[in-house]
Amino acid sequence: MPPAAMAKQAAAQPALLRESYYQTVDGAVLPLRRWLPVSQTKAVLIALHGFNDYSHFFEQPARYLSNQGIACFAYDQRGFGMAPLRGQWAGAEVYGDDLRGLVRLIKQQYPHTPLYLLGESMGGAVIISATAQAPLPEVQGSILSAPAVWARSTMPWYQSGLLWLLDNTAPKLRLTGRGVRVKPSDNIAMLRALGRDPLVIKATRVDALSGLSDLMDKAFANSQNLPGKSLLLYGEKDDLIPKKPMHQFLQGYLSSDKTTGATADRTAAIYANGYHMLLRDLQAPTVWQDIAAWIAQPDRALPSAADTRARAVLTR
Repeated sequence: MPPAAMAKQAAAQPALLRESYYQTVDGAVLPLRRWLPVSQTKAVLIALHGFNDYSHFFEQPARYLSNQGIACFAYDQRGFGMAPLRGQWAGAEVYGDDLRGLVRLIKQQYPHTPLYLLGESMGGAVIISATAQAPLPEVQGSILSAPAVWARSTMPWYQSGLLWLLDNTAPKLRLTGRGVRVKPSDNIAMLRALGRDPLVIKATRVDALSGLSDLMDKAFANSQNLPGKSLLLYGEKDDLIPKKPMHQFLQGYLSSDKTTGATADRTAAIYANGYHMLLRDLQAPTVWQDIAAWIAQPDRALPSAADTRARAVLTR
């Protein structure tokens, strides 16, 4: 049975939140990590990892943010890390339902504390898609770090065509990406550690790539549908999410004022030396500081002035 169909089965039991895992209503056990402040909790943050990654991605940012009074939670999404159906794609709707269920559980534990979402790459696309799918009234705001918005409509025809061909002829074929020249980060030590990490997926099924493309299509089409406050982070040296689709997405994201880096509820931050893995780049502490500052005072300028940089880039 496909993962999406499994998740659509009637709920067998209530969702559960335990110390090291989150159990969904259909019984899927998703590994969970938490980093809690030692004193007062000023805010709560749920972090979603990117494609082929898992919850460990948030280890260093969460240590910093928890010291700023922000309780952080991250879980392995279905098909990734130690979650069920490793390597398989569960579907945008299922990922959204899983997020929605965890939001409700954590809000029960922190009923009077503002709750935020953070998504890196695919995780950002999941947040956008989930928000468009159904409202999340418990969420105060969202942080999108290099969200995966490379929709098929912005891809070269031969790239989207090849993906369609492979998905319809060899959906279980696994691709390694060897020979593809991209630099996801300038933190070489971190990238080497990911290469040694057995929980990071190295060979990707074609149907999972197709599912990711479906998700990116949804995210790209819903740039204007993010409720509440939101902060979008992007590195000018990002070569995984190209500039063209990102700038097109930003036009919708900042639709009330396309020539500035901020609206009443939306802020864009562009880092001149940033790569795709902004939260783990060599300059990552700068990004962490901006996130903490934005959560504390979302209407104030960012400490790094990356929002000022976004205004300059978008105007140019």
